[in-house]
Amino acid sequence: MTHLQPTLIYLGAACVCALVGSVTDVRSRRIPNFITMPAFLLGLALHLALGGWMQLLNALGAGLICGLVFLVFYIAGGMGAGDVKLMTAVGCLAGLSHVAYLLVLTSLSGGAMALVVALARGRLQQTLMNVGEIATHHGQAGLQPHPDLNLGNAQTLRLPYALAIAGGTLLTLYFQLQ
Repeated sequence: MTHLQPTLIYLGAACVCALVGSVTDVRSRRIPNFITMPAFLLGLALHLALGGWMQLLNALGAGLICGLVFLVFYIAGGMGAGDVKLMTAVGCLAGLSHVAYLLVLTSLSGGAMALVVALARGRLQQTLMNVGEIATHHGQAGLQPHPDLNLGNAQTLRLPYALAIAGGTLLTLYFQLQ
């Protein structure tokens, strides 16, 4: 088996996981554990079966890094726990060599989607002002959620972030194939 084959298996499984998570996030605004936990375990099993113990540790490290990065945004009130668990599972499936691509491309996908939603709802100027207010708040209060601009406020614009995770994962696969 060539090096590209396991990589495509890992990234293919990560794409399936992210897409399934997206469907549930769009439909119900939740990403249930029955999607993320088996995907996380599948990532560990795939890496162990195709690459041995070192690949298992590789997958575990990838999931940990992705999960910790997204945990920061959860703590700051900017995303739900399901997004954190989904990104952990996707990272575990994809493996350590793809973490940087996953994180950067997911962030870019999320930013692009947020701009589209803000434009479509006629709230781009307010959204950009809110971003500045959130940045100022976190600069002063650390990870403490903003008192008004957080997931608890139903008036804020919301994006099912699993879509951004799926976009970033699909783009990671695309760039791997180039």
